[in-house]
Amino acid sequence: MTGKNVILGVFIIAIIGAIFYLESLRLERTSGEDAEIKIEAKQDKANKYESAKELIGIQGFVNSGPFKISDQIGKKVILIDFWTYSCINCQRTTPYLNAWWEKYEDDGLLIIGVHTPEFEFEKKYDNVLQATQTFGIKYPVVQDNNYSTWTAYGNRYWPRKYLIDIDGFIVYDHIGEGGYEETEDKIRELLMERKLVLGETGGIDTGMAGPRGVQDVSVRPESPEVYFGAFRNELLANGDMSKVGIQNLVNPGSVNLNKLYLVGSWNIQEEYAQNLNSDSKVIFKFKARKVNIVAEADKPSKASILLDGKMISEVNIQNSQLYEIISLPEQGEHTLEIILEDPNIRLYTFTFG
Repeated sequence: MTGKNVILGVFIIAIIGAIFYLESLRLERTSGEDAEIKIEAKQDKANKYESAKELIGIQGFVNSGPFKISDQIGKKVILIDFWTYSCINCQRTTPYLNAWWEKYEDDGLLIIGVHTPEFEFEKKYDNVLQATQTFGIKYPVVQDNNYSTWTAYGNRYWPRKYLIDIDGFIVYDHIGEGGYEETEDKIRELLMERKLVLGETGGIDTGMAGPRGVQDVSVRPESPEVYFGAFRNELLANGDMSKVGIQNLVNPGSVNLNKLYLVGSWNIQEEYAQNLNSDSKVIFKFKARKVNIVAEADKPSKASILLDGKMISEVNIQNSQLYEIISLPEQGEHTLEIILEDPNIRLYTFTFG
């Protein structure tokens, strides 16, 4: 080989080496740019969404031991559901939560039912435990008896759902019933994001979950929620509103739509009205298909239910819970009378469906 050929060969090798070196630098720069994009995306979330709040002031755990939300960030997609067990709107939401838990738990969804009580009896652990069993709830439920977590999230509603993504941001918020398809679509979207972040393979089933025991709410009742206690009894028509103490009330003769009438001697407290004698009566003209009452008694107590003057059923009241007392095939305007056969039954609220 001549000297010129040797020099030419060395020159070619140098050029090839330079090409490989420059290409390696380009790859390093590309990797760095990708990393910066991911960081910017997370920063964009921080600018757009609030971070998840921790569970605070929790006084009891059902279906799990103690845990923190912060320990689940980076591992799970989290659905926070604020509820209280005597709330009919919460009860109608529960079948969807149960279905999502059954379908998506293995895909990384964690549902946390934050039970924030509306009434004093809902603070009792055994009552909450019984409610979870009655409603078939298997996901973790925590007792927020002092409204600490409720306040941290700035909540004011039952039910209310928040979705927290894999990075710990609250990216979805739904107040009240409904929006189930939208919520489930968001759950699947966040679970797919989780898989990408964690490098997991496989997809998420795109079929909708099939909740069991769903109630028909296609026709909205035209009667509002009615409270018996002095704190919110503004619909009481034949007594003193907002007044705590004993009131002796008489049958009004005629009644107006969506007004509450109590007959007999009643001990009205902040949360409830308690009849002091047997054969006390509640009268309410409503426009709805279903009527529920939240009530309790210290011993089994009987109440007779009359619809438009005709007795249709008897209800045995004792447990602190919601009782369905009327269910009609279609919505209409009717007069409800409840004759309390036993004294000392505490009535909290009417709700309608």
